[in-house]
Amino acid sequence: MQIAIVGLAGSGKTTVFNTLTRGHAETGGYGGVTLNVGVVKVPDERLERLAEIFKPKKIVHADVTYADLPAPPTSTDGRIGTEELPAEHLARLRDADALLHVVRAFEDPAHPHPAGSVDPARDLDQLDLEFTLADLAMAERRLERLKGSARHGTQAEREAAEREEIVLKRIHEGLEAGTPIRDLGLDDDEEKAIRGFRFLTQKPVLVLLNVGEGDVAREPELVAAITERYRHEHTMVDALSARIEMELGELEPEEAAAFMEELGITGSSLDRVIALSYRLLGLVSFLTAGPDEVRAWPIPDGSTAVDAAGAVHTDLAKGFIRAETIGYDDLLTLGSMAEAKKAGRLRSEGKTYRVRDGDVLEILFSR
Repeated sequence: MQIAIVGLAGSGKTTVFNTLTRGHAETGGYGGVTLNVGVVKVPDERLERLAEIFKPKKIVHADVTYADLPAPPTSTDGRIGTEELPAEHLARLRDADALLHVVRAFEDPAHPHPAGSVDPARDLDQLDLEFTLADLAMAERRLERLKGSARHGTQAEREAAEREEIVLKRIHEGLEAGTPIRDLGLDDDEEKAIRGFRFLTQKPVLVLLNVGEGDVAREPELVAAITERYRHEHTMVDALSARIEMELGELEPEEAAAFMEELGITGSSLDRVIALSYRLLGLVSFLTAGPDEVRAWPIPDGSTAVDAAGAVHTDLAKGFIRAETIGYDDLLTLGSMAEAKKAGRLRSEGKTYRVRDGDVLEILFSR
């Protein structure tokens, strides 16, 4: 799964990228053309606890890929700024499963805001407008093509084109009114009809307020203010100080703890943001545990046992017999699969069982 980090020039999004990935990408470019990509392990203390029981050779966390993209140029009459991004960057943006929108909420006299003042709500609306214009342009181009092509082809092709046109007209009307596609409540068939377009305002969004060191204590207040006015579907709002988190990541654990105490920080915002990113993608983790490895496997929430088997290997899904299942908390309490079986807590689940976050599975299959 991939999340695109987006934001206006000077928002600190590359600093956020470095914070999340422990990377060292160059910052301060104010809209440069560099694309940065990094893979981040999703924090999950359950794996460490299971490792204490099973003593595996390795621990494998679920991961999320972050792509840090340059800010799009501002649109003008006849020009859609987002569409002027380099082809590779635009493809990364459209292929992303979700967006992490970094919004500047910090003052820095050494690097003044390009607009002359810090206003998170204004900046949030500005980038939203750029993505809305990009989606609107794409919808208009496709509707224009459908005017001619919808009358040709087989009856099935004409019917598919007609259904697509109906959905696109609805989307176009919403976008013109400033409504992102994720707010339109499209059903499964409508989503399927437009899947190939990879619309930007259809993607789930995590709005991340990048605050200054002096405003860390005000994070809940700032988040609440944006949440109140930014009421969209499939959207979350959070905050962190990217600069502080980056500095913490470069310190030894004892030094980091002392620094956090000095600033009045009770926990790392970094782990929270990574976990929120995972939730934003609609993912849960089932776990597997044994002497070779303890591992978290990401699957879409609502997946069945046979879907989980397929996430491990397609052969397991094809030959699926059953899934020996126990909840993480039960396994931790009982101490082993053998004890869980004795206690009657190990369940045999079939193909249609809906896997829950934290389920520990052993997939039985025929070869």
